[in-house]
Amino acid sequence: MAFEPKIVGFLCNWCSYSGADLAGVSRIKSAPNVRIIRTMCSGRVDPAFILKSFQLGADGVVVMGCHLGDCHYQEGNYKTLRRIPFLKRLIREFGIDPRRLRLEWVSASEGDRFAEVVNKMTEEIRKIGPFQHSATKIKK
Repeated sequence: MAFEPKIVGFLCNWCSYSGADLAGVSRIKSAPNVRIIRTMCSGRVDPAFILKSFQLGADGVVVMGCHLGDCHYQEGNYKTLRRIPFLKRLIREFGIDPRRLRLEWVSASEGDRFAEVVNKMTEEIRKIGPFQHSATKIKK
C-alpha cells in the first residue's frame, strides 16, 4: 500500500482559506492529504500548534497566509515570516526534517496556487517518507 502523507495545514481566514475555498468551488483538483485548520491570521499560529501536529503524527505541516503587505492585521504574516525559519531550526533539533514544515503565501483569488502548493507539498512528503516519531526527541 502506497504511503499517503498526513499534512496539517494552518490557513489564514482572509486569504489562504478563501483560496482553498475557491479551489474547491472551481473544482481544481488537489491532493486530499491536507487537513485544514482555519486561523484568523498566519501570525496567530502558535509554534506549539506546529510541534503538537508533529507530536500527534502529522507527516508535514504547511502554514499559509496572505502575501506580504496584504495581511488584514497589517503585520501578522511578517511575524510568521520571522517565526518559520526559527521553527525549522527548532524541529531540526528535535530530529525532524525541516522540509516537513513549509510556509506559503496564497491569496483569496489563487485557488490554482492553493492546489499547486498542496500537490507539491504532498509529493515532497511522499519522497521524504513517513514521519518516524520514534526517531525524534518529541514525546507523545
